[in-house]
Amino acid sequence: MSTRSHHMPFGATVQAGGGGVEFALWAPSEPSVVLEHRAAGGGAVSRPMERDHRGWHRLLVPQAGHGDRYSYLLANGSRVPDPASRFNPDDVHGPSAVMDPHRFGWTDDAWRGRPWEEAVVYELHVGAFTQEGSFDAARERLGELAELGITAIELMPLADFPGRRNWGYDGVLPFAPDAAYGTPDDLKALVDAAHSLGLMVLLDVVYNHFGPEGNHLHAYCPEFFNPGHRTPWGAAINFDGPGSRTVRDFFLHNALYWIEEFRFDGLRMDAVHAIHDETRPHIVREIREALDAGPARERHIHLVVENDANQASMLVRDDHGLPVAATAQWNDDLHHAVHVLATGERDGYYADYADDPVCRFAQALAEGFVYQGQPSLFRQGERRGESSTQLPPQAFVSFLQTHDQVGNRAFGERIHALGDPVLLRAAMACLLLCPHVPMLFMGDEFAASTPFQYFCDFGPELAAAVSDGRRSEFGGFAAFADEAARARIPDPNAESTFLASKLHWRERGARAHFARLSEVTQLLRLRQRFVVPWLAGTAGAGSYRCENGLLRVQWSLGPLQHGQPGARLYLLAHFGSQPADGVEPPPGAVIHSDGTADCQGSLRCARGAAHVTLEELHGA
Repeated sequence: MSTRSHHMPFGATVQAGGGGVEFALWAPSEPSVVLEHRAAGGGAVSRPMERDHRGWHRLLVPQAGHGDRYSYLLANGSRVPDPASRFNPDDVHGPSAVMDPHRFGWTDDAWRGRPWEEAVVYELHVGAFTQEGSFDAARERLGELAELGITAIELMPLADFPGRRNWGYDGVLPFAPDAAYGTPDDLKALVDAAHSLGLMVLLDVVYNHFGPEGNHLHAYCPEFFNPGHRTPWGAAINFDGPGSRTVRDFFLHNALYWIEEFRFDGLRMDAVHAIHDETRPHIVREIREALDAGPARERHIHLVVENDANQASMLVRDDHGLPVAATAQWNDDLHHAVHVLATGERDGYYADYADDPVCRFAQALAEGFVYQGQPSLFRQGERRGESSTQLPPQAFVSFLQTHDQVGNRAFGERIHALGDPVLLRAAMACLLLCPHVPMLFMGDEFAASTPFQYFCDFGPELAAAVSDGRRSEFGGFAAFADEAARARIPDPNAESTFLASKLHWRERGARAHFARLSEVTQLLRLRQRFVVPWLAGTAGAGSYRCENGLLRVQWSLGPLQHGQPGARLYLLAHFGSQPADGVEPPPGAVIHSDGTADCQGSLRCARGAAHVTLEELHGA
């Protein structure tokens, strides 16, 4: 066994050899800070901290150790937890706990991660993934995910949030795994077990804002925010104003902390389009450089972004084919096109894909982004995106649904509860056999009947505002025009809303759910056998054409080894209302065909047909 830790200038650092604990807080606006320290089983002791000219307050306490509780007493008499707390057992307003990372023994010394082209991602919320809602319970389910063909699990944000339940995007203590799920060591055990099964583990992190309850930084460290940039949450985090170097370091260390101390294999950065950063390099690129200079020298480390601006420039590769900033981006464009063609919904941002959803889907499969600089109807003509045709397909994480697209509906319905099952079956085959990195949202694999609703656990005043705001948000939709309809929308703060969102694993054995599970398992086996071996050398977009609901996409893949010829992957799928006759089959060996019939050299494609072939190229 081995131990892992990340050394940082923030927070409580246990000294080697029993030398106590050093506490460090950056608060330039505070003239004085007092450390309130309570040893395990002992009483609280107050000690003034030493302030330097840069606004750091530090104190070494020789008697302190693992498990001790502490908080900071400010000049105005208020007590706050450590913003770099490794653990806050009593929620976001309570004292922090000293954590010694060397107490956990890792068994994954041989783990070097997995190349990105092998990724099949499974997004999950720890609290709703199992009935128990804990790290330990999630660990017990990892074997089933590995057997399914998943190679990477992505945990929704774990940073300590107010209350006992939250999606995770309201976190306020970015270094502290929320105690509702277990201890930091329980999380490490989850990652360690995943690695033993060949599973990567990615963590969703939020660097664009803090949650609305429990963020005390506004009160005593205004330097952490830049009032020159406004966001829906108030002043933006200070990535580019006076004092921003320390703030940038806070998040750089956070990224390294999760990768080094918890052995995560990568991060998914939430809504980077909402990060205001006019410096160069941008914080995303600076994080990439820090990862490359550190843990990525020993194992594969991946950086995925959510970016509504479709900035292909954030996904470019260097001369060696390695990402300069982000490894990949969540591909909302593909999701939106599939949602329109499967459900017929055209409200809101779906209007941008309603003119020809089949062709939009084909373009997303071939090129990644649909919006590459053209005007958006939903955005009142504003241009969106950059050209993505120079990017490899693995630069896109594609999906039929995510926590966002499910949970931001009024009742949290999954797409298979809304859409045409025939078309969704074809779309799933397109997703899992295309060269993009596919992602399933927990329960996708067995068409879970449970919704995933928006839930939280705020204090009374904020809770009422969130509930009222949630219902008002849907007031513009015809289905919720009257007050009685809006009243049926689940209350985000009610525990019942959270409980209704938990997966029922026993469903996997029921006939219809098991059929879906079997299909997904088979498709992922085909992907692993026929598609993945060619992806490492794949560069650039595919090509596409579509007519009368029939789409064709072609990608150039490979080669398997340098200097050898590659292959071409062909996808044919039919989303039209009537069968298509006389369809010219694509070249190559058939690796998957569903809903097609051979008619004397041509194909008859039923509605919802999907046909995939692989043509290996040969040198002259």
